Amino acid sequence: MTLTPLLRSALIDVSTIMAPARHDWWIIGSAALALHGFDPGPVGDVDVLLDPRDFQQVLAPLAIDSAAGGDADRFRSDMFATWYGGALPVELFAGFSVREGQTWQQVALRRRQPVDLDGQRLWVPPPAELHALLLRFGREKDLARAALISPSGRFPSRSGTA
Repeated sequence: MTLTPLLRSALIDVSTIMAPARHDWWIIGSAALALHGFDPGPVGDVDVLLDPRDFQQVLAPLAIDSAAGGDADRFRSDMFATWYGGALPVELFAGFSVREGQTWQQVALRRRQPVDLDGQRLWVPPPAELHALLLRFGREKDLARAALISPSGRFPSRSGTA
């Protein structure tokens, strides 16, 4: 796995930030792709989905406040905070939902895959679950990222035109 120095530093920060968590948490988005060994292009922040029961315990040592957050058109979180104290911003969110059609659907990841980085344990969704999540997000950038991790590769047909 090849990580930029900024992303590597931010991911080590995440392992420290998440130390108080007692329930499952995941790094998602472009940082998760990078941890799986894919090149998602520039990574501007690290997205961490965590259990609502851990949210305040994780935020307390960071001395930051939380609020409801997200893009009201496509995403929302019951709890959201951004930590700017490291190499890259770390976005922490819980109670995460995505709009599908006219309704909001809770995002519930089922499995975690450990990734060890410089002696620290990080958690990401397994490739198939990350792929499905990116497709569910539906934005152009997420669909491009999903193509990177697609089980059938970028072009599922032999001709590459499908």
